[in-house]
Amino acid sequence: MNITIFEDLEKLYRKAADTFVDLSKKSIQKNNRFVVALSGGSSPKAIFNLLATQEYAEKIEWNKVYFFWVDERWVPLDDDKSNARMTFETLLDKVPVNRDQIFPMYQDGILPEDYAKVYEQQIRSVLGDKGIFDFILLGMGDDGHTASLFPGESVLDENEKWVSAYYLKPQEMFRITLTAPLINKAENILVVAFGESKKQALNEVLNGEYNPKLYPLQLIEKKEGFLFFTDEKAKG
Repeated sequence: MNITIFEDLEKLYRKAADTFVDLSKKSIQKNNRFVVALSGGSSPKAIFNLLATQEYAEKIEWNKVYFFWVDERWVPLDDDKSNARMTFETLLDKVPVNRDQIFPMYQDGILPEDYAKVYEQQIRSVLGDKGIFDFILLGMGDDGHTASLFPGESVLDENEKWVSAYYLKPQEMFRITLTAPLINKAENILVVAFGESKKQALNEVLNGEYNPKLYPLQLIEKKEGFLFFTDEKAKG
């Protein structure tokens, strides 16, 4: 597995942004498009802010990029908790992306379980039945979760659906998420996880026994095209 440990978070963010640019060029050269699924949270926010700067934005053919999300809280798109809202504010509203190539993970007037089926069809409409994303950006929570694959939840056993929605009792809200089988199809995956609070979970994910029910990030296959960016505080 390709793990890079950074002393400086600014260098980590830049390397992540550089990775996005490089993979976009390779995918567009090969397939004339770049299909991505993005995460929410503080670390992606810093990366998106960089990508929106002139230095980076001018290196990307935005009209050939398709945006999906890895997971979402089931809240309206203008809610402060919305991953999509954060991505629009930091990146998508600042670069010339085709709006019909953006697929937020929420829709008013539909049950989350039903929308999960709709979202899977949206993915299939772009990627076909193979469902291979060019790039997926993931994070890791202090508990070892990634996307909305939380410890102990039945979604961890999903083998057929590409997208699943369920009620997460500890948070008292619905979540919608790409499933591990779909994520694992991706051509390239970057996990960004750093900080002292991630140290214990990261050690278990990387070095502990295989127990994805407790540390769901272990479900993501550490294969060619898998990158892990972290810092000394988390890696220890």
